[in-house]
Amino acid sequence: MTIRPITAEVPPRPRMTEDPTQLVPELAEVSAALFKATGNHSVPRSTISLVQLRAGQLAGNTYLTVLHTGFLRKAGESEDRITSVASWQDSPHFTPAERAALALVDAALLPSPHGERVPDALYAEVAGHYEEKALATLMIAIGQVNFFTAIAVIAKPVPGRAFTDPWA
Repeated sequence: MTIRPITAEVPPRPRMTEDPTQLVPELAEVSAALFKATGNHSVPRSTISLVQLRAGQLAGNTYLTVLHTGFLRKAGESEDRITSVASWQDSPHFTPAERAALALVDAALLPSPHGERVPDALYAEVAGHYEEKALATLMIAIGQVNFFTAIAVIAKPVPGRAFTDPWA
């Protein structure tokens, strides 16, 4: 395996030249269904976007990080809140419910050297902030971005391009 030097220029085009939704049209249906499920209003859209930004950061994927940062900016979130997602644990910019959601995404996506990724205590804390439907929505939001992480890491859509056409 060849490792690209960190000073190498990143190509301005995707690795996969054709849009996966054009190659596999069912993907658009999956995407729409997941977006609808996370947009059921049981969790504020800003919280969903914070969680998904954090997931993109954890995956080390620029496309997802830029995408969800853009969603948060368009929603009117402050730069302090957006940039603090990377270090949410010691940031004063999040509500207790948002902190619980960010802890949940970290636990779900980061390997744990101490056993179970989502311990009962964390689940109880998150459940204390979110009703059952909202908790299920958070799980779907984490799964949604995790699903698209594989596509973004493999196909490498261009960061900063329109969400609807990153392959243009």
